[in-house]
Amino acid sequence: YIGQGMLTGAIAGPVFTSPPVGSIVAAIRTVAEAGAAGVLLLVKNYTGDRLNFGLALERAKRDGLDVEMVVIADDCAFFSPRKAGRRGLCGIILIHKLLRSSILLMYGLISSAGTLGVSLSPCSVPGSGPTFKLGSDEIELGLGIHGEAGVQRYKMMSCDEVVKIMIDHMTDPANKSRVDVKSSDSVILIVNNLGGLSCLELQIVASSAVRFLEGRGLHIERAMTGSFMTALEMSGVSLTLMKASPEILQLFDKDTSAPAWPRVLHVPVTGRTRTFPCAAESPQPKEPHPDVKSVQVYSRVLGYVCSSLLSLEEELNDLDRAAGDGDCGSTHARAAHAIKDWINSGQLPSQPSQFLAALSHVLLEKMGGTSGALYSLFLMAAAQPLQNQSGPQAWAAAMEAGIGAMKRRHCYIEEMCHLTILQHDTMTPAC
Repeated sequence: YIGQGMLTGAIAGPVFTSPPVGSIVAAIRTVAEAGAAGVLLLVKNYTGDRLNFGLALERAKRDGLDVEMVVIADDCAFFSPRKAGRRGLCGIILIHKLLRSSILLMYGLISSAGTLGVSLSPCSVPGSGPTFKLGSDEIELGLGIHGEAGVQRYKMMSCDEVVKIMIDHMTDPANKSRVDVKSSDSVILIVNNLGGLSCLELQIVASSAVRFLEGRGLHIERAMTGSFMTALEMSGVSLTLMKASPEILQLFDKDTSAPAWPRVLHVPVTGRTRTFPCAAESPQPKEPHPDVKSVQVYSRVLGYVCSSLLSLEEELNDLDRAAGDGDCGSTHARAAHAIKDWINSGQLPSQPSQFLAALSHVLLEKMGGTSGALYSLFLMAAAQPLQNQSGPQAWAAAMEAGIGAMKRRHCYIEEMCHLTILQHDTMTPAC
């Protein structure tokens, strides 16, 4: 966060430990000697940080340097005040960005921000074990950024449920450390990766948070996701909310050269269209007089197939791990669940050609992957010989047509791959 428009310097200590007084004083002197009019220390609210930075402040003032200190405390975990007060968490990142304002505005900013974290796992200081114990089916609410345990523990639940608990906890009127926001307020949202989440998981949390806050009537003026303040490899996330006035948004939108600050769009999140409905498919014509007996046979056969696929899910995954990405069983299980839902919908056609075409569509839409495309191709081709007849010879012709379609497509793919290899081999270094 060092760069034009953000910090001038940062002092690092050992992992999860405040830097020593000498290092802090050295940084203050370096900035002062570079021509700074004064030095402002931004300190997260932890005992060690306050002690060491406070001592450094006194030493610097004794030497005649113009130094002030602001303590950032944005933690919303504790319902009743603790001795050390609210901890300093990811909210300090916003304070880093809004430094162009006056000291008086800074104190107002600090009181209008709140952060709460949740995690699926603890973290481990290098060379040591986990900082606390957490079951594989548990989540920890209200933890800190130094590996501290939280204030409450829950059983595993969906992302939407977790986000609701977090925001309800952060804004609860009975919570003495709450962030005081109400319906129609404008806010800035930070969705912060505590270290071990994937981008996919972080975006899912962000989507839930945006939808829930908008459901509460809040206007999200700006939102950003990323790894802004981590706790080593902790698989968790924190949410930060700050009230957003026009002055704050103006400061937030100013450019900075600090490499860790993301490129955030200078437009509100709330009010923008994020989903677009797809064009409705033309409804399939219904059979005037479906053959109930044929539908029963199809349902029974498909039911056996689905049960077999579901029972073999892990075995197929294990086999696929030896040769691929290990998801073959999961892909077929997804197809089995989709087919079961289709059977239960009562929409199976009794005419063989229509039945195979409809099954092809289900697999193409719901199964996905290479398998979904291949099965859909097979069934689509197999449906053709059954349009006007349905005897044993027609079914045999249907199977041959399906296999032939897959062979032709496979040969085409092999030919394209071979052509690509030939082109690659004949390319010059310049190309």
